[in-house]
Amino acid sequence: MKTIKKLYILLLFAAFSLQAQQTPAPKQSGDITLTGGIAHIGNGEVIQNSLIFITDGKITGVYDATRTKRPLKGEIIKIDGQHVYPGFIAPDTTLGLVEISAVRATEDQDEIGEYNPHIEAIVAYNAESKVVESMRPNGVLIAQAVPQGGTISGESSVVQLDAWNWEDAAVKRGDGIHLNWPNSYKRGRWWLGEDAGYSPNKDYASDITQLKDFMVQSRAYESGDSSIKNLPFAAMQDVLDGTQNLYIHVDSEKEILDVLKFKKEMNLDKMVVVGAYRAYKVADQIAKADVPVILARVHSLPEAEDDDYDISFKMAKTLVDAGVTVALGNSGEYWQSRNIPFYAGQTTAHGLSFEDALQLITKNAATILGVGDKLGTLEAGKDATLFVSTGNALEMMGNNITHAFINGRSISLESHQTELWRRYMEKYERTE
Repeated sequence: MKTIKKLYILLLFAAFSLQAQQTPAPKQSGDITLTGGIAHIGNGEVIQNSLIFITDGKITGVYDATRTKRPLKGEIIKIDGQHVYPGFIAPDTTLGLVEISAVRATEDQDEIGEYNPHIEAIVAYNAESKVVESMRPNGVLIAQAVPQGGTISGESSVVQLDAWNWEDAAVKRGDGIHLNWPNSYKRGRWWLGEDAGYSPNKDYASDITQLKDFMVQSRAYESGDSSIKNLPFAAMQDVLDGTQNLYIHVDSEKEILDVLKFKKEMNLDKMVVVGAYRAYKVADQIAKADVPVILARVHSLPEAEDDDYDISFKMAKTLVDAGVTVALGNSGEYWQSRNIPFYAGQTTAHGLSFEDALQLITKNAATILGVGDKLGTLEAGKDATLFVSTGNALEMMGNNITHAFINGRSISLESHQTELWRRYMEKYERTE
């Protein structure tokens, strides 16, 4: 009987192990040198024959091999003719907060209530998510875990995608607060007999007034009686003193202009517009206000009948030309975040150069999220979070990754999808 119980326990353990995420890579133990790769620095510069040195999780040097005679050291990885990129960054995701959207028990991206700036998404982040591990084979090594729902959803954090737990995953805990701007128009509730079309939102002005009142009260709280605790007001202090981003999710041109006015009236230093479907109509005003933009998914259909079919494809080019700092987002999605390299690739077919498109998911994203000192480019002193691909990483057929590193740790590129691919490739090879 004991033998049967032991066997049962071993079978359960084996089944669990098959479902678990790949074991996170150990800390870098020795020097690594990448030689011969085409290095895409992430700031527009390209080195055709590069030498990249990695020590203790940091990039210690990036050189043109034709112009330096620096000695190689540590483990030498020859990647002649392959491409080296900074780790791709996926902003505005629910990655790690949702596993299966149809199963409520696997969702933890929102809380009850309208004003929740004190809610941290990072504490709900599931580092062992199967979805998280599926990002890495596409070069997505960094993400922003963003809470959802309510008027103020809560606080997001920047995470790296090879970790034991949320504490290990956190690259920047609490990078900003997320606010969902009121809609100036609303769709009729057809199930209540209302016209299903759009009509002006009569509460729009009062909704904005309520938001302003909350901001004013939060600012007053800082100079009030500190013995009286108000968690929502206290959580807004870093936004109000300019040390934390306020991400405002907004789409239409009128609402974006109202957001820019709100920034000025509330004296907010660090604000980011997220979504921004109609931003192309007010691009000059956004640039003048020095407000960066995280766009919604590039692979999206037009929302209105008279919109250009390629409105989402060419949005980045329009804003970049106007002088706006642009990153590509995921509209709060999780599993589609793996496609963010191909969103950037789509913009190259609509006006952006390859290196400019690359910045949308590397340097620009890192700068907007407040981690530009660590990530986003291949430069000495930054985290060795990068990958090597045999081809164009912004194109589905070319993005074939051979090596990937997070903080100098050589990470696994295996996932449930790659396991299935190998399984069925073997099947069809046997039948040929």
